[in-house]
Amino acid sequence: MELFNGGQIALSNIKVLAVQEFRNRILESCHAAARLVNLFGNLEANGKIRILAIMGMDEDAELEILSTIISPESPQYESLTKDLPQAHLFEREIAEQWAIRPLGHPWLKPLRYHSNYRAASDIWKNIANKTIPGEYPFYAVDGEEVHEVGVGPVHAGIIEPGHFRFQCHGEAVMHLEIQLGYQHRGIEGLMAGRDLRRNMLLSESIAGDTSIGHSTAFCEVVESLTGCSISARAQAIRAVALELERLANHVGDLGALGMDAGFLPTSGYFGRMRGDYLNLLLALTGNRFGKGLCRPGGVLFDIDAKMADDFCFKLKKYREEFKDVSDLLFARPSVLARFEGVGVIALKDAKEIGLVGPVGRASQLECDVRINYASGMWQFQHVPISLGATGDVYARALVRNQEVLRSLEFLLRVLPSLPAGDIFAAPGPMKPDTLAVALVEGWRGEIMHVGISDAQGGFARYKIKDPSFHNWFGLALSMRGQEISDFPLCNKSFNLSYSGHDL
Repeated sequence: MELFNGGQIALSNIKVLAVQEFRNRILESCHAAARLVNLFGNLEANGKIRILAIMGMDEDAELEILSTIISPESPQYESLTKDLPQAHLFEREIAEQWAIRPLGHPWLKPLRYHSNYRAASDIWKNIANKTIPGEYPFYAVDGEEVHEVGVGPVHAGIIEPGHFRFQCHGEAVMHLEIQLGYQHRGIEGLMAGRDLRRNMLLSESIAGDTSIGHSTAFCEVVESLTGCSISARAQAIRAVALELERLANHVGDLGALGMDAGFLPTSGYFGRMRGDYLNLLLALTGNRFGKGLCRPGGVLFDIDAKMADDFCFKLKKYREEFKDVSDLLFARPSVLARFEGVGVIALKDAKEIGLVGPVGRASQLECDVRINYASGMWQFQHVPISLGATGDVYARALVRNQEVLRSLEFLLRVLPSLPAGDIFAAPGPMKPDTLAVALVEGWRGEIMHVGISDAQGGFARYKIKDPSFHNWFGLALSMRGQEISDFPLCNKSFNLSYSGHDL
């Protein structure tokens, strides 16, 4: 079945295929022009698990959705990952959540350290229920000259927990394995039910630096299920907030990259500029992370003419400051020597593992939800795609630099001519037994929320995918063959979310 961003479909209309046909269809689509956008399980009323696959045809702006049924009598299927590496983490998640084994999976390990959602027939508990990090089955390299370096989960700065284990020969990294799961809060389970007010607050806390991105996706799912149409003005205000969030984080990342390259002036300048964009969100919403703005049916805060003029005045000033400091960063040979050729991910590898967002575009992957799956304001306002060519730290920094300038252009074009209309209209009840999807281009990349309603019109299942879910393996891949001292720079060039992955 075909589906569009922000669309919905009755569960009864989603085709159920035999397990082998389901696998074959996914492989055929993804080896042609599609990519695997989501793969997850849902508990049916009869106790069986329905596995749903959502594939994206980026050039056609369409999503294809397929499903198959896994019965408790045979909780297994032939793994996709061995033929489609994009499925790697999705299948580990399904195994951990539903005790369904993907036979032949080459890297079947715990993902978030929680008991599976099915108490019966728990074939996965021997691994998944072990919560002691030391028992994680790390990959190891043998040899007298090989040594192992462990970093975290407790870090020196104010940072969320995650463990990085390097297998090194001298200074060269042969393999990096990243162990997450420390931030698992069970958010997907908490989203079930009919309490939309609680769910709204949860959506803003999925990844604290992406409150606008995730809350927008949640609102679009609810609006799709309720048939609620929000005004063009509310769409525009959401887009303004999303771009301010993007600006704050991209500018902050460029400062962090300057710091790790040992070029402190840009670190200080960009750090201060990040605060400028957060202060604009503060002026709009009352807090620096944009919480409380987006609600199903529209937004709670308006932008009047005076605020729009003030924002434009400040943004023009910030744009000139940004250009000056950006030139300072990208013109220094000492900085370029640290950026260029470090942490390279080739286009073939980026496509194979399914990178998204700026790190994917830095490897020439041409996908941006605002363009390929345009919804809301993006249907009427175009933002050119920003691409890198070399897939290294330099390309990831350059893409962020381009996106900052294009977000500024967008805001200066939209703010003086915001559409008229109300900013909020209360939605009605949700349609029962229906699936809805929402894609949003957050500052890290593609966010996807999928809501499945039950017979009473509440959420039976809510599936969240942060872009970090795709990209953490990319960070590990970028370190192969690098010196271990390059890790801080590579890590900052990805700047992924622990909590967005762990949920």
